[in-house]
Amino acid sequence: MSDTEKPSSAETTPASPDQSAEAPVSTAGKAERGQIRREQRKVLLTSPAFIIGSLIVGFWLLAAAFPTLLTTFGPKEFVPAGARSEPFDETWLGTDASGWDVYTRLIFGARPVLIVAPLATACAIVVGTFLGLIMGYYRGWVDEVLSRILEALLSIPVILMAILVVVTFGNSRPVIIATIGLLFVPAITRTIRSAAIAEADLDYVTSAKMRGESGLFIVAREILPNVVPLVVVELTVRLGYAIFTYATLAFLGQTGGNATDADWGLDVSQNFNQIVNDRWWPSIFPAAAIATLVIGVNLIADSIDKALKS
Repeated sequence: MSDTEKPSSAETTPASPDQSAEAPVSTAGKAERGQIRREQRKVLLTSPAFIIGSLIVGFWLLAAAFPTLLTTFGPKEFVPAGARSEPFDETWLGTDASGWDVYTRLIFGARPVLIVAPLATACAIVVGTFLGLIMGYYRGWVDEVLSRILEALLSIPVILMAILVVVTFGNSRPVIIATIGLLFVPAITRTIRSAAIAEADLDYVTSAKMRGESGLFIVAREILPNVVPLVVVELTVRLGYAIFTYATLAFLGQTGGNATDADWGLDVSQNFNQIVNDRWWPSIFPAAAIATLVIGVNLIADSIDKALKS
């Protein structure tokens, strides 16, 4: 046979059944996952609850980042309407006993809570996800020891624990962020642990073990991507709790800083005793601001959860 008639190496070497099937299956799997993600994204972006929640949260984020775009007064500036002006008299939401514009206080008061709560939630998510994955994959004595510690933390009321930590270590902003984050680690860890246990028994994890992959590789590259949707849901849900927790600490005067600073929890605390004198607006409007922000976050969380389950 001449050189030109010799079969090529591709013709003489039969393809392995595993190799011939692996590429199409992998490609098909990726295409299917991409289609699922696109459908979930469509469900999320067309959800009325998600749109309303995003508008609410977006407004408060704008207020926190650029307060001067939404008001012409400063948070401690005496406005021409004078003290105790009623809503829609000369200002939109009236003035408090100090002659400060309530609406302006709301706008500037969004910044503290939208700094502390997201950072605390992010810290809790990182630590809780790491612990949950380690406990769910390795189990054994690691799981037993950490589970007992987390159960002990869960048995302590959240606000009581927060006050104890803040009083002991100070009420600086880093301490408050770390405290709120610590409070939510046990709940997040327990949720991620349950998901990791379920994933660890599936075939793809067994296959990775048979390939000789390390435990940390399996946790980071195999299990973690499959629990990311649950992590996102936990992030949004815990953010709402973090907002309430910070507002409660501010109401109790445990957030440090100047007592005259614009802060929703502080404003409620300093003005709620005027309700009996029919001066309800300086405290009701900050309380409503807290409620609207939490409602907006919860609407987003519920929408994400429904989209992921669709």
